[in-house]
Amino acid sequence: MDDPESSKPSLLERLSTMLLREPEDREQLIDLLHSAYERNLLDSDALSMMEGVMQVSERQVREIMIPRAQMDVIDISEPPEKFIPFVIETAHSRFPVIDGDKDNIIGILLAKDLLRYYAGEEFNVRDMLRPAVFVPEAKRLNVLLRDFRSNRNHIALVADEYGGVSGMVTIEDVLEQIVGDIEDEYDFDEDEDNIIAVDSGHYRVKADTEIADFNEALGAEFSDEEYDTVGGLVLQVAGQLPKRGDRIHLGEFTFTVLRADSRRLHLLLVERKKSTPKIP
Repeated sequence: MDDPESSKPSLLERLSTMLLREPEDREQLIDLLHSAYERNLLDSDALSMMEGVMQVSERQVREIMIPRAQMDVIDISEPPEKFIPFVIETAHSRFPVIDGDKDNIIGILLAKDLLRYYAGEEFNVRDMLRPAVFVPEAKRLNVLLRDFRSNRNHIALVADEYGGVSGMVTIEDVLEQIVGDIEDEYDFDEDEDNIIAVDSGHYRVKADTEIADFNEALGAEFSDEEYDTVGGLVLQVAGQLPKRGDRIHLGEFTFTVLRADSRRLHLLLVERKKSTPKIP
């Protein structure tokens, strides 16, 4: 007698059957993936990554780049004893090196190469620079990712239509569009506070910080009736999911997005405007 279990289609057979129904357009493909998820053929992480891969082929560099104003750079005219503390503080692995102006980028310095300075070896920053790679703002992310892989490069400068530098993009920025947020120098450890003072008037704030805690720490009076977190408040004001570098003004505060992926906000730089005394 045949075993009833043996007559059931295997996981591979069920997946093959679904895939044989060739989707005619993007929408049908997305529906097919969601159907696979509902049938437990895909888990939520796999579904999310597949959707991320599809989005990468449609997005451009300008949508995810680090804006020019937020680029951490090293000026070739500065002595090592001046810029090395800056390298340690920012904790990046690569730095664009400029010669007086951000439009004049002469190469990329790897932080690990600075070990030579402490080893007492002959030290010349110009000799250690790697070539800077420039890409246009309109370059597709899937093409950029392929270039990163083939050239073994992890960072590119973004050029605008006039030849100036409008920002920079890293391989991590592209991968985050597929796998979600990757922990980096802008992320907090889980054990650290949600709100950290950077300097006078500037704070790094986790997007999932509760509005009540934000109000207490910074003396604000934002309502938490509609949203519980600072990220939700920023989304409400922005009207859409902001990307890195976007600035949202709300009352006496300016929120700059430091870290976000295609799904949610992660980290904000909050600046409180200085009040100007009234002239009697």
